[in-house]
Amino acid sequence: GSFIGLAAVTRGELLIKNAAPEHLAMVFLTFKRLGVECQVRGKDLFVSAHQSLRVENDLNNAIPTIADGIWPQFPTDLMSIALVTATQCEGTILMWEKMFEGRMFWVDKLMNLGARIVLCDPHRAVVVGPSHLHGERIESPDIRAGMALLLAALCARGQSAIQNIGQIDRGYERIEEKLQALGARIERVKA
Repeated sequence: GSFIGLAAVTRGELLIKNAAPEHLAMVFLTFKRLGVECQVRGKDLFVSAHQSLRVENDLNNAIPTIADGIWPQFPTDLMSIALVTATQCEGTILMWEKMFEGRMFWVDKLMNLGARIVLCDPHRAVVVGPSHLHGERIESPDIRAGMALLLAALCARGQSAIQNIGQIDRGYERIEEKLQALGARIERVKA
């Protein structure tokens, strides 16, 4: 799921090998609500480049909503990735973190990058996109938010520096090498 968001926000093309697509139905549906189409190719997943990111409206004219839940619903660990992806979409969407209190605590860091977000309460944020993000020095608060901020930095204009990357390393070992292999201009520097 993180790499689907990565491809979407950077407008890149990506083939994700051995993605186990049979377990990702809600992930596909959720990213589709943001205009991200994924193609299943056997055990692999393909995300094409330059997709038109647009929030899919609800039929009843209510504000579209993405919410997490227990399996088989959308995984809570991908809410931060979906939120960053939403910043690059045309439209407004409510992101509702139902599983855990306070998981939206990192959103102010994303707002410092230029994201247009209204934090409603500890569970909900309204994202208005697209936002033109700019580089900043930011700190990774945990694995999920850290990876989301890394995605935001990759689609931002200018240079960003992410501190406390040990948090990201816990879930994404040698992420800078993987991103470099995909063409990202990223490097790990000593503090």
